[in-house]
Amino acid sequence: MKYDDNNIFAKILRGEIPCEKIYEDDFILSFYDINPQKKIHALVIPKGKYIDLDDFSSRATPEEMVGLLKGINVVVKKLEISTDTGKGYRVLSNISEHGGQEVPHLHFHLFGGEKVGKMVQ
Repeated sequence: MKYDDNNIFAKILRGEIPCEKIYEDDFILSFYDINPQKKIHALVIPKGKYIDLDDFSSRATPEEMVGLLKGINVVVKKLEISTDTGKGYRVLSNISEHGGQEVPHLHFHLFGGEKVGKMVQ
C-alpha cells in the first residue's frame, strides 16, 4: 500500500480539516475521534507519512519512535485515564485490510473513562 497524501489525517495535519486538538508536539498530533466509541475516544497520529505500524517500525527514526510512545503517555495523562490519574485505558492500532484499518495513516485509538470490554468480538 502506498501512502495517500489526501487521507483525512494528512489533511488534518495540514490544517485543511479541523480537529478538536488534545495535544501536539514535534512528533505527534492527538485529537478527539469524531465518532467516539467510548466515553473517552482519542486518536494519536505521527506527523510523518507512515501508512501503518509496520511501515513506521521499518522507516521511522529513533526520535520519532520515542516521540510517539512518549506522546501517547502525555495524552493519556492529559485525558486523566493513565494509571497515574485514572483507571486505565486501551490503545488500539488497526493494521491493513484484515486488521480493519480504514485510514492509510498510522494512528492509535485511545479508549478510556469507562470499562472498555472484550478485546475482540
